[in-house]
Amino acid sequence: MTTTTGSTNASAVLVLEDGTRYPGRAYGAEGTTLGEVVFTTGMSGYQETITDPSYAGQIVLQTAPHIGNTGVNDEDTESDRIWVAGYIVRDPSRVVSNWRAQSSLDEVLVSDGIVGISGIDTRAVTRRIRSEGSMRGGIFSGAAAGLDAEEQLRLVQEAPQMSGQNLSAAVSADVATVITAIGERLGNLAVLDLGVKQATLDNLAARGFEVHVLPQSSTIDDIRAIDPVAVFYSNGPGDPAASGDHVALLREVLDDGLPFFGICFGNQLLGRALGLGTYKLPFGHRGINQPVLDKSTGKVEITAHNHGFAVEAPLEGTFDSPNGYGKVEVSHIGLNDNVVEGLRALDIPAFSVQYHPEAAAGPHDANYLFDRFRDLVIATQGDKN
Repeated sequence: MTTTTGSTNASAVLVLEDGTRYPGRAYGAEGTTLGEVVFTTGMSGYQETITDPSYAGQIVLQTAPHIGNTGVNDEDTESDRIWVAGYIVRDPSRVVSNWRAQSSLDEVLVSDGIVGISGIDTRAVTRRIRSEGSMRGGIFSGAAAGLDAEEQLRLVQEAPQMSGQNLSAAVSADVATVITAIGERLGNLAVLDLGVKQATLDNLAARGFEVHVLPQSSTIDDIRAIDPVAVFYSNGPGDPAASGDHVALLREVLDDGLPFFGICFGNQLLGRALGLGTYKLPFGHRGINQPVLDKSTGKVEITAHNHGFAVEAPLEGTFDSPNGYGKVEVSHIGLNDNVVEGLRALDIPAFSVQYHPEAAAGPHDANYLFDRFRDLVIATQGDKN
């Protein structure tokens, strides 16, 4: 990515890998950025979206037409930087209208060097992605907007595909950190940071876990060294099929009998550890209004999603883990397209969900899953005693 600080009056163009072009105006920093173009349907929560490490390598399009009206503050960020590779909006707010705002969205995009584009027909781009599938794209603004169209398309088509990419090392913490448990202390929790969100860590600490956030390169010895009562795998970017080391580590965790909970990328890695396959969705689930069925209760939850890959598994009944971990069932199903949205192992203490119960931003229908994890850990400790 190459950037210079720019003005929203400068020309810009979005180029998709199929050659489709959408001219607009520069938004944020000026320059060139490349990545997978995806859309998210949330009408709010843009600050949480752009600071979510799971969006690394992706140019994010907001389907809501008016973005930036509440500005940006220090409290709602999900990490210490913006992770989106690029940003697409239709109508950026000209003013900030919220008492909590500390700066405008445009100012933060410029300071973090995020190349964006505004003033384009985001509905047309969304419809194209829905019909053709997610595809690589590039934003060229300022001087880069004047590049020859064939050169711009060549750069886009030479950019790496999301399939096959392992991006965990790019977003994970370099050193281990500890977050103190809130209330009655349950024990140490090993969190493998694959791109974890701050809201997730806050929810785990609020359930009494002393949260040890470990780098993605951690080994089973690193996990055992903190004497954990359980292990958690976070959300994160990339292709789960390219994360063989994390799958192998998870199998060692399961072999140790430690309770396990995974969210988003963690759900895909649990699936692969159990012996299931994963695949890339045509255009993914991204937004804060996705209906999911909890099969154990029959309730429909409105949930927050950000995933471009999913697990392959039978939707009905139980089945044997191909890797020898006993019976497994699909616990949650996405009602828009019948995608697997949760897994539960019946013979070992392990479960996961594909969506985001921390709901930052988003509805809180699925927040109970953190309580379910706490109850699983307590029950496992009782069985050992």
